[in-house]
This record gives sequence, structure tokens and C-alpha cells, in this order.
Amino acid sequence: MTAPLLLVAHGTRDPAGPRVLDRIAAAVADRAAVAVRVAYVDVIGPTVADALRGLGGPVVAVPAFLAAGYHVRTDLPTQLAAAGRTGDVTTTAPIGPAPELAAAMLDRLAAAGWHPGAEVVFAAAGSSDPRALADVRAAASLLGRRCGRALRPSYVSTATPLTERVCAAPPTADRIIAPYLLAPGLFHRKLSGLPVEAVAEPIGAHPRVVDLVVRRYREALADSSTAWISAAAARKSHSR
Repeated sequence: MTAPLLLVAHGTRDPAGPRVLDRIAAAVADRAAVAVRVAYVDVIGPTVADALRGLGGPVVAVPAFLAAGYHVRTDLPTQLAAAGRTGDVTTTAPIGPAPELAAAMLDRLAAAGWHPGAEVVFAAAGSSDPRALADVRAAASLLGRRCGRALRPSYVSTATPLTERVCAAPPTADRIIAPYLLAPGLFHRKLSGLPVEAVAEPIGAHPRVVDLVVRRYREALADSSTAWISAAAARKSHSR
């Protein structure tokens, strides 16, 4: 049994953000041969309710968030409930942290000139949610394993240590920032203004991100298909 995929992101007024989500959505639709719609929980539309309009039956929602913060654990479920779709929308874990993202970040670092002797500054958006910060630490650990060293996350805002303060300290080697950001925008521009050797590009519509979204979708589909089929059979029996 298949179902449409709803790719849910935060939302930004920077036009580069939606372009990244649209590229990911198009690549996922092609790879998984499934209908994909994009929705945003804040700032811009389409809203979750807007994107679900006209989609009957089971839907898989994949949160395009790099950690399980407020928007994933509270905002999205609340908006699904308001749309009356808690019964037929299965929400996966957010896309981060995941090994695929670490692989994508390493590619971005290499493109920015990273070499094994360089100092890597792992920079995330920041959050006041302890569970989201735990996810960021896990993501830094995944990238650190690929870089061959332990990485401690820093943050553009909200949490500590702040990336700007980390980068104010004398570097031990060439210093390159690894942004734990999905798309360009205000945070990446702030990082680009710091006194470092280089700032890698955001993760973006990297092929490994597409792999990850498809994996989240297929795992949810496999886990939910039996329940969906049973519910459909019960509705059919009740209508007779």
C-alpha cells in the first residue's frame, strides 16, 4: 500500500529555503515514485492543512527538521489535529540526526577545502529544548566520526557555546565551519561573516538527504501498512 508524502519544514521568508525544499521534494517523488507535497509549520505557506487538502486516505508526513524540537513534537501534531487528520497521517522521526546527513556534511566540508588537519566548527541553529540539543550533539558525533575527531556543537543563537565566540578564539589550524543547516538563510549568512578560513554550504538537496527522506517514508509505510489496511477493511465493512 502506498501513500502520498508530506514534507514538512519550518518556513522562512528567504526564497532560497523553499527552493531547497522543492528540489528535495521533486527528487524524492522521482526516486520513490510517490506524490510529494511540501508544507510549512510557520512563517509561510502552504500550511499543513492547506497541503493536506484534497489528499484523502493515508499520508506519511516527514518532518524536514534536523532535530526533534518544539515544531516537531508540538507544532506539527497540533496542526494535524486542527486539520482533523490525526487518524490517517503517520508522522516519521525528523530527518536529523542521521548518518546520511553526516555524509552530506562531509561532502560540503570537502568542497569548502576541508582537509584532515583542519579544525572543524560544528554550527547549528540553536534551541532552548534539551531534547533538540541532544539531537544536535548526536549529529556532531556522527560528523566527528567521519572527520576522525570529536566535535562539540556550537550554536548561531539561543544555546551555548555561541559559534561566534568559538570562532573568536585563536585557531589551532585552518578553521572551517560545518553548518548543521538544511538551507541558506539568515543563520548561514551570519556564519559567513565570521573570521574563519571557510564556511561550508548548508546540507541542501544533497542526494543523501533524498536517500534519508525516502528511507523515513518507506520505514513508516512498512510499519503502518497493516494498520491502514485493517482500518480500511473496517470502514468498508461498516459501510455495508
